Parts: sequence; structure tokens; C-alpha cells
Amino acid sequence: MPIPPIVPAPAGVAGHPAPQRDIQHYMRPGLLQLRALPPLSLYVHLPWCLKKCPYCDFNSHAVGADLPEARYLQALRADLEAALPLIWGRPVQTVFIGGGTPSLFSPASIDQLLGDIRALLPLAAGAEVTLEANPGTFEKDRFRAYRAAGVTRLSVGVQSFNDAHLAKLGRVHDGAQARAAVEEAAQAFETFNLDLMYALPGQDMAALDADLDMALALAPPHLSIYHLTIEPNTFFAKHPPAIPEDDLAYAMLDRITERTAATGLARYEISAYAQAGHECMHNLNYWQFGDYLGIGAGAHSKISFAHRVVRQTRFREPARYMDNALAGHALAQDEDVRRADLAFEFMLNALRLKGGFALQDFTERTGQSVASIAQALGEAEAKGLITRDMVQVRPTERGFDFLSDLQALFLPD
Repeated sequence: MPIPPIVPAPAGVAGHPAPQRDIQHYMRPGLLQLRALPPLSLYVHLPWCLKKCPYCDFNSHAVGADLPEARYLQALRADLEAALPLIWGRPVQTVFIGGGTPSLFSPASIDQLLGDIRALLPLAAGAEVTLEANPGTFEKDRFRAYRAAGVTRLSVGVQSFNDAHLAKLGRVHDGAQARAAVEEAAQAFETFNLDLMYALPGQDMAALDADLDMALALAPPHLSIYHLTIEPNTFFAKHPPAIPEDDLAYAMLDRITERTAATGLARYEISAYAQAGHECMHNLNYWQFGDYLGIGAGAHSKISFAHRVVRQTRFREPARYMDNALAGHALAQDEDVRRADLAFEFMLNALRLKGGFALQDFTERTGQSVASIAQALGEAEAKGLITRDMVQVRPTERGFDFLSDLQALFLPD
């Protein structure tokens, strides 16, 4: 599943495009003084999937009779071209193509998309390029064709290998297809990710162990494991399934952490485990409060300038997005992040990392002094939620267990 940056819920997006603004608007004097700009990533959203899963609250849409690949690619290029003045000259460190189910798009379309990106943006040498793929869209040799198009990392949305649990989750694949897809990914890519979910309807510890047995036997260099949560405005919110009690869910997470560590997968983020050198660089940039340009239906951007940090949102509905992007008006929302909110937004992301964050990164990426968060840091340390020294702040195991409480200490007054 996609891993979006963690941001506070935005205000309602108006029905009209955001005002057209030139680069001088963003470069005007302001309250912040950022000494350096953070690394920049590109996120590309392909919003269609075979069908909407009952737990999914991402901007995804069941595909109709025809997938408008050509028109959507045109809209993405127009969207990117319109955004270029905001990031001119900045190298792009990573690209992430998420959804929806991006592997619904043909390898030829992904090749065209990446060709457009390379033509318009300076990609860093060895840039990580991730594509999300679902086993339900898997065809033999398709993954190799994505690799030939320039994708360097695949993220396979398995969620479970148990047919009964997959059916309850509304997935379009079965366990055998999941295994085949992961095996093909391992042959086609030097690095890849496998997505799993736990605390599923009807799941007990034995069933979790069976999923872990299969996942670990496939030897993924990266594993993302998510607790099933019942999100508002989903089918599960209207028709809640019976899911494991909290005590069992906590025990499941302990089992996951224990078993992954035993196979050399270190937990480096609240939901991410990786072999050394196989961490997801794109997601690390999110969590380290780096910048990202998001293009595609509903995509979010965070872009820093000398005197402000800006958040932007594209139109969510695919047809409307395409119409507006092709007319040069893809943005539905464009606003400065309030200075008072920057510390909290930074902590929403950085405290998800087991290694925490460098105090220098906080000051450089928020334009605020360490003194501005001294009281919250002291309270977090007193509660046993962090450890710190003069250079680094790290969440403790207790801080990981009570992450929301830890992050809330940095809410603006």
C-alpha cells in the first residue's frame, strides 16, 4: 500500500482551482529563515485499482471499462511542467509511483512516464525509483519489463498469504498468486518490498505466524507491516468486522519484531523492517521532513523556500484532475504551513524513525530553534518517551508504543 507522508488533516478543499501564483509569490520575504533546502523527492499518483478494498481510505478508484492511460500520462506531464518553476535546479533523489494500483499501467506507459520525468527533472545518480504492484495484476515477465523501463525497486502489496483473510480484506488475489508475484519480484529486482497486514478479521497468533513463515521464507530485503485500522469513510467503518483485541494485537506486533530481527530485518521505522542498505530512501525523505513534489490525482506536495514551507494538493477525482491539469490548473489547494505548526508536523514524521532525528535537521528544516521545543523535549524525556543528547533525539521503546502521545506533546498552544 502507499506510504504517504504524515500530515495533519487539511481544511476542506474548495471546488475551484487554487489561485495561480508565480515563483515570486513563494520567494517573497516571510517569518522563516531556512539556511538550506532539504532533499527533494517526486511522488506520482496513479489512482485506479481493480476494485476498492473495504479498509482503504487512500485516493483510489475502481477502474471502469477503459483505463485512460494515454490521457492521464499527458495530464501528469502537464502537471509536472507547471510545477517546474517551484523546484527549478533541485536534483530529485527518489521517485515513488503509488496508487491505487500502478501496475495496472502497462510497462510501456511506465516507460513513457519515466522518460517524461527524466526529460524534465535532474534525477540524482542512482536515484531510487519505486513502483507499487499488486499480485492481482501480476503477469509473468511484467515485472522484468518494469525493471527495463527504469524502475529500480518494487513494492508488492501482498497483505496476507491466507486465502480466507485475503477474501475478508477484499483483495483480488489469493495466496498462491501472492507467492508467485514475490518470487518474480525477487528475480527481477535487486531490492523490493513486501507489504503485510496484521490484526486481521479472524486472525489469531498461529495465523500470523503462518503469514510470517511464508513472508520470511521469501527473503524480502524490506518488509512493511501495518496494523489493520478501521478508517472513516470506508466500507469497514460502516460495517465493522470483528478484529483482534488490543492485547492480542500488541502481542502480534511483539512477535513480528522478534521474528524479523532474527532474520536480519531491522526495524528502522514504526512499520518498516529492512536489511542493511535496503531501507526505502523515498520514505526516509518523508520521515526526515524532506521536500516532495506530488503529481497526479489527489497528490500532496511539501516544498520549502527560503522564507516558508508550502503544502499543495491536487484535485482528487481522476477525470476532474485530468481536465484541470491539462488546462494548467491541477492545484486544488496551495497554502503556507503556519510557523506554529512546523514543529508538530516535523515530529509527526521524524519520531516514527527508530533512530529519531538530528537537532540540526530540526532547525534547518523548520527554521526554528531547539529552544522552541525545549519544554516538550523535557516532558517527553521525563515520561520515558525519548532519549537525547546534544546531537540526536530518539524515541524509546515506550515512545514507539505510545507514539501518538509523544507526538502530541509538540502540538502548538
